[in-house]
Amino acid sequence: MEDTNITFSFLLFFFLLMGSSSFVVSFDGPLYDPTAYTECKLQPEEPLYGGGIIVDQLGTTASSGVYSPSFILHNLTQGTIYCFSSWVKIEGEGSGLIRARLQTENEIYNCVGTALAKHGCWSFLKGGFVLTSPSQLSILFFQNADDSAVNIEIASSSLQPFSVQQWNAYQEYMINTKRKRAVTVHVSDMQGKRLQGAAIDVEQVSKDFPFGSAIAKTILGNLPYQNWFAKRFNAAVFENELKWYATEPEQGKTNYTVPDQMLQFVRANRLIARGHNIFWEDPKYTPPWVQNLTGSELHLAVNSRIQSLMSKYREEFVHWDVSNEMLHFDFYEQKLGPNATLHFFETAHKSDPLATLFMNDFNVLETCSDVNSTVDSYISRLRELRHGGALMDGIGLEGHFTVPNLPLMRANLDKLATLGLPIWLTEVDISSTLDKETQAIYLEQVLREGFSHPLVNGIMLWTALHPNGCYQMCLTDDNLQNLPAGDVVDKLLKEWQTGEVEGQTDEHGSYSFYGFLGEYRVSIKYGNRTSSSTFSLCQGEETRHVSIQL
Repeated sequence: MEDTNITFSFLLFFFLLMGSSSFVVSFDGPLYDPTAYTECKLQPEEPLYGGGIIVDQLGTTASSGVYSPSFILHNLTQGTIYCFSSWVKIEGEGSGLIRARLQTENEIYNCVGTALAKHGCWSFLKGGFVLTSPSQLSILFFQNADDSAVNIEIASSSLQPFSVQQWNAYQEYMINTKRKRAVTVHVSDMQGKRLQGAAIDVEQVSKDFPFGSAIAKTILGNLPYQNWFAKRFNAAVFENELKWYATEPEQGKTNYTVPDQMLQFVRANRLIARGHNIFWEDPKYTPPWVQNLTGSELHLAVNSRIQSLMSKYREEFVHWDVSNEMLHFDFYEQKLGPNATLHFFETAHKSDPLATLFMNDFNVLETCSDVNSTVDSYISRLRELRHGGALMDGIGLEGHFTVPNLPLMRANLDKLATLGLPIWLTEVDISSTLDKETQAIYLEQVLREGFSHPLVNGIMLWTALHPNGCYQMCLTDDNLQNLPAGDVVDKLLKEWQTGEVEGQTDEHGSYSFYGFLGEYRVSIKYGNRTSSSTFSLCQGEETRHVSIQL
């Protein structure tokens, strides 16, 4: 766990050590605290940041006698990033989804955090907000998400403001400590004598972090698009071509010609690919002939689907989204009973034991207003399936954003990180209701937030290019000329790789640098002698030592 007493002065020292010239100002205030809890506790923990700026609590009692606690907040500023947390519990039997809301003079922020609260123990709510206009007097209050009357108790609440500069500095700190590692190259002759003044040239040849995008059949035969994609990305996901309605539009007539061709492109460019998806719980995207099946006929059909798909592509896809969007839809469980999803996971694992199986859903990161897919709802469903025996090892978060709530996004990632499973942002885009420049601004915010979180293991954009555009957000026009979102992606791809590293060995025959995780080639020249070698830079706290002899 991070030491929350570390100040931003430490960040200044760290960036100077890392050789960064872009951070030359130290910041007062605490470092962001990633602490989160997903277990209901008999007693609440201490408040984060010692409570932050929370001072006044006003308990209100409605006419029905229901107790709803609230906080009076003074002089909140526009653009400041406010992180909020509290422990909550309810009176009475059962559980309830408790939502924290914020009301200012001009606006109501419907949800700034949620927790699945219970009677008899305390649950942790973590979230936050960013105001679009300043507020002299605001009220932060708690409600049952279904608006039913329930007495709510709170404890150890906290509200901590961060400037945008502080927020970004923490992101850079996490990137430099979790996505990079120190390397020392040692150069000696064959007798072991260290060589001072040897010229070092280091090149990163591949990246460890998977960063990719959706592709569609439109990439087939389109060499410019293929080259554009392969130049940028190291991962891909098929937009629709693996879905059941695409591979078996008529019962018993499976056709994998298109995904086979797309896989050839994937292999030829040494990409990794996610399998999306085996089943989609939304009946709208279930093949029409499947919707008419019941009982044993449907059971045979779903088994055939899994076995056909997984046997054909065994060990081809690193992941499978097994039962897509199960928090929002339940077509198969309605038809086959409550254990249908468990059966899907069990059968998929037997068919391809090396693939990581994912829950994948939307509105987990994007908002907390969707009662179907709050972070606690996701965690509860995942735990229920795993307790039932599902071999599920991946957290898939689609990430279809309109206006990102960055402190809520980070808080939800913190809570999901407590599960210890790999987290992927699987379908990131920004709504087409916004103009292209605004899309680009918000896309950069989301990508930086995802890349800087240590438990996020990969990011996939949802930007497959079609003649009529993309699902919501395109990176380029039809001529593969960058749109603003494409400029953001290219900027970040360049920023998140080790640039050209050149230098000379010191008196110890050594040369040190910090590099992004991945594969490297190093070339050495000393007089008329040359040598080259490769090495892997994997995650680790210790310096990676590479010894080369001339």
